Amino acid sequence: MGEEAKSLNFLEHIIEDDLKTGFSKDKLRFRFPPEPNGYLHIGHASSICLNFGLGLRYGAPVNLRFDDTNPAKEEQEFVDAIKRDVEWLGYEWDTERYASDYFQQLYDWAVLLIKEGKAYVDSQSSEEMAKQKGSPTTEGSESPYRNRSVSENLELFEGMKAGKFEEGAHVLRAKIDMTSSNMLMRDPIMYRILHRAHHRTNTDWCIYPMYDWTHGESDYIEQVSHSFCTLEFAMHRELYNWFLDQVYDADKVRPKQREFARRNLSHTVVSKRKLAKLVEEGIVDGWDDPRMSTISGLRRRGYTPESIRNFADTIGIAKRDNLIDVSLLEFQIRDHLNKIAPRVHGVLDPLKLVITNYPENGEEWLDAENNPEDASAGSRKVPFSREIYIEKEDFREEANKKFFRLKLGKEVRLKNAYIIKAESCTKDTEGNIIEVQCTYDPKSKSGSGTEESLRKVKGTLHWVSIQHALKAEIRVYDRLFTDESPDTHKDKDFMEFINKDSLEVTTGYVEPHLKDAQMGDKVQFQRIGYFCVDPDTTSDRLVFNKTVGLRDSWAKIQQHD
Repeated sequence: MGEEAKSLNFLEHIIEDDLKTGFSKDKLRFRFPPEPNGYLHIGHASSICLNFGLGLRYGAPVNLRFDDTNPAKEEQEFVDAIKRDVEWLGYEWDTERYASDYFQQLYDWAVLLIKEGKAYVDSQSSEEMAKQKGSPTTEGSESPYRNRSVSENLELFEGMKAGKFEEGAHVLRAKIDMTSSNMLMRDPIMYRILHRAHHRTNTDWCIYPMYDWTHGESDYIEQVSHSFCTLEFAMHRELYNWFLDQVYDADKVRPKQREFARRNLSHTVVSKRKLAKLVEEGIVDGWDDPRMSTISGLRRRGYTPESIRNFADTIGIAKRDNLIDVSLLEFQIRDHLNKIAPRVHGVLDPLKLVITNYPENGEEWLDAENNPEDASAGSRKVPFSREIYIEKEDFREEANKKFFRLKLGKEVRLKNAYIIKAESCTKDTEGNIIEVQCTYDPKSKSGSGTEESLRKVKGTLHWVSIQHALKAEIRVYDRLFTDESPDTHKDKDFMEFINKDSLEVTTGYVEPHLKDAQMGDKVQFQRIGYFCVDPDTTSDRLVFNKTVGLRDSWAKIQQHD
């Protein structure tokens, strides 16, 4: 019991304390409340894992509720993408809800507040309201419209709803305290006029509720017991509670807002506004570009739901914002793919190698293990012939003793095949090596059990048979930003840190059985890294995205900079 208690995060302790003091477990309900104004990112993944994880831990329902109160920025595309992401992560919501489901109830409550003298229509400009709101060190001053009569406020608010006024002509404000030390309590706006079609209610409404008015009341309507949000909403909690006070019925569950720290990921941004800018300015090829920190981008790059859930579990829940190194996320996907991804041969920077003593029209199919980490993965046949491709970097005419790959006069083993010896090489007019001539030991076939096959050589190379190889487009991704925290510089725009070399597209060659590879399939190109079949793949065009290398090469690069 003691160990279990230690493993609880502080939000779970809050729930446990509530249960100990009489809150009924069957009244627990959580929610994940995205605004459908963009695709979800890795920060949202932590929130999804938190709320749905709590639902699983306590056997409690979790609502998926879209806070769709701003038709100027929200689209059905984003609703669909969010649902797809949550499902892909492996979670099921109890009910699908929308803040727009509650527009009439929210309006009715707003009318009630007007009648009770707790809300009024303000006709100032936004500039005037900002000025009279004061500052953190100076008190605000009351609006000249603050003491309008109830009847006038009701008439104006009804006119706002009926579309009689232009945008910006009026707003509805809660009448709280213009001298409060919490500026959010200084008569916050509850409604504004927006003559925009809504993705669900179309043009039924031309006034839309603000987030602070909508969120807590929606929690209350849904009887959410614990409303968890990130730290930037800590100052909003007082207003959340004030609004609840106006409608709360003691016979119902009163939602409790608590805050946890945002997890920022290094070398990227986790702001929908900034991610949208990357899309709009063509820096990336859409919200699902594999360089993006969106869940859709990570999925397209080859990340698995398990790796993201493990990442969220590893970083945990904290009370302070902090920056998480992206290498921790990469460790999780590398660890998972190591267990599940079949090993295949793929050459990204080909150099032709001719085995001069192999029969000219010879061909054989060799056994290759699919995954040494998974005995049940079985094996496959790979073709071998006289002419093969190896990586250019795997050959040097001359090299020191620490170079364990192919060099003139020395031997290496070809993975799943034979031991070969480099005899000579051919160069072009500029001195570039274009072909290596080798000989092979016919008795050294891997797995044959001969004395020659058991002979130890220090280097092992991957390869593909030229006559059998499939051409593939290979997309190699790097960090999208050169700075680990690009959006925290007060004197610079985050766009200044864009890594111009974040994508390199090359032509590689892969073994022939990959012709049947399907979108999303994941493989390890041996000695190179993990790759995923991109949705751009067609029957005559194979496209692979590099998910992650076999090792954290970025850390090594940074050490040498």
